[in-house]
Amino acid sequence: MLICSLMKRLCQYPVAAQGVAPPFSHYIRCHVDLFTDESVFAYALLLLKGCEDKFVLSSSEMDFFSEYGDANRYKIQEVIGKGNYWVVCSAIDTHTGGKVAIKKIHDTFEHISDATRILREIKLLRLLRHPDIVEVKNITVPPSRRDFKDIYVIFELMESDLHQVIKANDGLTREHYQFFLYQLLRALKYIHTANVYHRDLKPKNILANSDCKLKIYDFGSARVAFSDTPTTIFWTDYAASRWYRAPELCRLFFSKYTPAVDIWSIGCIFAELLTGKPLFPGKNAVHQLDLMTDLLGTPSLDTISRVRNEKARRYLASMRKKQPVPFKKKFPNADPLALRLLEKLLAFDPKDRPTAEEALAHPYFEGLAKVEREPSCQPITEMEFKFERRGVRMEDIRELIFREILEYHPQLLMDYINGAE
Repeated sequence: MLICSLMKRLCQYPVAAQGVAPPFSHYIRCHVDLFTDESVFAYALLLLKGCEDKFVLSSSEMDFFSEYGDANRYKIQEVIGKGNYWVVCSAIDTHTGGKVAIKKIHDTFEHISDATRILREIKLLRLLRHPDIVEVKNITVPPSRRDFKDIYVIFELMESDLHQVIKANDGLTREHYQFFLYQLLRALKYIHTANVYHRDLKPKNILANSDCKLKIYDFGSARVAFSDTPTTIFWTDYAASRWYRAPELCRLFFSKYTPAVDIWSIGCIFAELLTGKPLFPGKNAVHQLDLMTDLLGTPSLDTISRVRNEKARRYLASMRKKQPVPFKKKFPNADPLALRLLEKLLAFDPKDRPTAEEALAHPYFEGLAKVEREPSCQPITEMEFKFERRGVRMEDIRELIFREILEYHPQLLMDYINGAE
């Protein structure tokens, strides 16, 4: 408890944006009232010393706008996320006074697969404009269209993500659960009517604010489905986190997949909201299927007969017969209407899951759902994603990313279209 109390106080300190901060022990000594003796103080100092990097920007992060960028406009506040090839900082937009999140994607063009993923994501976020999808406000123009390496994407700033909300479990009620699920399904209706599959829905990819607003994030694994697209394109690179992956994707069961893969993921997320822990935390694909069938029972012979993979079909047919666990027993404190909908979202057979639009019409949302607040999207044209369907060079991807950046700078885009360098 002592350490928790101290951490709560320390979290009130702003990050030292210029990399300059008093020694960490100084912060602890400021709260010496928490300690009863020197040994406890020393122990706390030892435990917390390793957390120092969370409060001070590293030298590389101090050079956030190292290659180019708008350091005069955006004042960096703190690091709020890191990945293998990106870092996200919160910042103040000095032009508007508003808070933003800036994602620096570094060394964009080292690998063509990574560059293609980045192009796909920024293109989709420009095309998918919806209150429940994170908004890109700007992308900084590089100094040269031919040799830039880093990209700076400016997003609206959100306070947290759904993973942290679930982990905190701070007084969530049935009304919270209902509103969270409604927003996710409303976003999914919009995404799916655009012929887009997100393919990596999980709590960490859903941003959250204290006013209960959720926004879907990270479209790097998303794909646009065209009627003549070979399904093998989808199968070869499915990258969703295993715990939220639909059963038809665990061992390549079916001949193709549908938007129902995202519906399953939403069901897993909703179940996690209800219990505070992941529903199917599988260690591998086989364990994942075992956990699914422990809850849902073994699939019907009709479902098994439509499995495309002979080895997987034999595996399912050879499983010991399991009876489904009543959802009321698994989720004893949940709203009965919520459980009726959850059973549909988590149907083992994808053809038995509802579309997002059908789920929004479920009685669970009576009094909340309004069709006029649940827009559809025009299908994305094949022209926008021609690069996905033909071989492209790194130079082509660089040019296409530069073109996407100019979408946020109308005058420069006009000059570009008219042939200006």
